[in-house]
Amino acid sequence: MKKAMIAMSGGVDSSVAALLTLREGTEAIGGTMRLFDRAAVSPSEKVCGSHDDVQDAKGVCDRLGIGHFVFDMEEEFENAVIQRFADIYRRGDTPNPCILCNRFVKFGGLLRRALNLGCDAVVTGHYARVAQDSSSGRWLLQKAVDTAKDQTYFLYGLNQYQLAHTLLPLGTLTKPEVRRIAEENGFANARRHDSQDICFIPDGDYVAFLERFCGEHFPEGDFVDKEGQVIGHHKGTIRYTIGQRKGLGMGFNKPMYVCAKDVAARTVTLGDNADLFSREVSARDINLIAVPRLNAPLRVMAKVRYSQREEPALLEQTGEDALHLTFDRPQRAVAPGQAVVCYDADDGITVIGGGTIVS
Repeated sequence: MKKAMIAMSGGVDSSVAALLTLREGTEAIGGTMRLFDRAAVSPSEKVCGSHDDVQDAKGVCDRLGIGHFVFDMEEEFENAVIQRFADIYRRGDTPNPCILCNRFVKFGGLLRRALNLGCDAVVTGHYARVAQDSSSGRWLLQKAVDTAKDQTYFLYGLNQYQLAHTLLPLGTLTKPEVRRIAEENGFANARRHDSQDICFIPDGDYVAFLERFCGEHFPEGDFVDKEGQVIGHHKGTIRYTIGQRKGLGMGFNKPMYVCAKDVAARTVTLGDNADLFSREVSARDINLIAVPRLNAPLRVMAKVRYSQREEPALLEQTGEDALHLTFDRPQRAVAPGQAVVCYDADDGITVIGGGTIVS
């Protein structure tokens, strides 16, 4: 790569990614995305993309001697991430905004701006690796060396064009190594804690955020059992997720778990822990990376949430935009709206592809 834009967040990962890119002899500039109006999102909390973050990113760029650009991407972020996040919740599913942001904003809008400025690639601080298959020529997404920090689950939606213009310098490093490099080079953010929150909901109260954003109050309804009998009253389907046990707002004579939701009927179905397990998963809005199409069933390792370890499964493509998985062992609390991501069963690190869970 002749020239690259570093996606600078002000954090330690993007800062070290910038340093390593320069050490490789690549000409670089920094780019920071201003994604939303702080007052409109959470007036009392520090949010990602705040003035402080922009200043921190600029400070690192100044220290490294590279230019720094700030891009106003508020409208793109609202349309591609926040609006989709709200729509998915309103229909009763559980969205993953980080996947949306990577696909449409970071490796969409930011990449376009980078190319327009004469760059060949976008560099990010994600923990993952990009490689090219020498036989097929396809670009591959592979797990990071630090499997505890691996972020391929959030990047499975990247297409061949995006992967061809992506550099991920941290894929061969561990988090402690990244922090050590930052300290050795005098970066003030070397020990900054990683954010665990949704960037536009720093206080974690997603229901309050959705009510503000959508301008509506989500109606209450009934808890029902597996037979459809009313067993209680809930505060709105949007407040509950598949597998939830705590915070139901009422007591039962045994542990009860959220097994299903019906937004139209305003019901939340409760059941036993055993009712949460299923072997089959269907997905839409698919993206295949290692292959252009699956012409036959394929053994894979797959997971239905980021925090889960991969489990063996049989993957089939059942339509142009449809995947079906049959897991060897039942999976707990599979939630529509989340992603199922599949890995090569032989090497365990190469992403085959994935999709959004629909059932």
